[in-house]
Amino acid sequence: FMALTNCCEPGQNFVSTSWLYGGTYNQFRVYMKKFHIDVKWVVGNEPADIDAAIDENTRCVYIETISNPKHSVPDIKAIADVAHKHGIPLIVDNTFGMGGYLCQPIRQGADIVTHSCTKWIGGHGTSMGGIVIDGGHFDWSASGKFPGFTEPADGYHGLKFWDTYGYKALSAKVRMDSMRDLGPCMSPFNAWLFLQGLETLALRGQRHAENTQKLAEWLEAHPSVNWVLYPGLKSHPDYEYTKKVFTNGAGGVLTFGVAGNIDQVRAVVDNLKLCSHLANVGDAKTLIIHPWVTTHQQLPDEEKIKGGVTPDLIR
Repeated sequence: FMALTNCCEPGQNFVSTSWLYGGTYNQFRVYMKKFHIDVKWVVGNEPADIDAAIDENTRCVYIETISNPKHSVPDIKAIADVAHKHGIPLIVDNTFGMGGYLCQPIRQGADIVTHSCTKWIGGHGTSMGGIVIDGGHFDWSASGKFPGFTEPADGYHGLKFWDTYGYKALSAKVRMDSMRDLGPCMSPFNAWLFLQGLETLALRGQRHAENTQKLAEWLEAHPSVNWVLYPGLKSHPDYEYTKKVFTNGAGGVLTFGVAGNIDQVRAVVDNLKLCSHLANVGDAKTLIIHPWVTTHQQLPDEEKIKGGVTPDLIR
């Protein structure tokens, strides 16, 4: 929210893939309208489709490193090139990139990266928080599209963020505007827990990726499973790209489709013994969820499909 509202003014829009986490999808679909900021949806992650959706009022592009729960892996560099051609930044939610252990979007051209620290960075499901990372290389003055960075700020005696902070202007504006005026400040104790989590992130991330790879291979061979989506499987459409770009495996989450109707799908979730039926990810425990009736249940069925969620999908 802070990243988007510092890029977009009322009456403007941003382009986003529809393959998103349910909470993000609903925020874009419903809540951003209260600020008169529109989302232009693209189904999928094709750079050409994103390019076609950008208009004169578009101020940024938004994607996820691994779309949740569709498990598509976008070509970050190609999409960054599209955004930069139009003079706007690319924002990447890298939560499924395990805090940078798997993927570093800024090195591939992304300008702004967000993480839900609650997931792998914290690692134990004990704390809530998020971060916005300024890549420090986007020129907010070049296109003339971002007066909030180049014109005098009413809240700071006429200070101009770009003139004062240069390539650090976004991080300064988020702290000095959004955090001061809206108040989404992380508690000190949660910040301490996240710093502790970062110290063991590499060890935990390695085990997450190894275990998920083995489980994906086992599920793919199971007669009651129709399909498995995990970028570490050769059957995944983005397997070659993932192998080239991701540094330490293909992630700690997978999705699969159970043969049968929706009641049978729910029965699978309800009868598992080793998995906790919870909606979060990136925990020290193995978690399972049926997104159709949980994380995306607030959406109409056609919106669920648009977001990559089907009745048979288990995450």
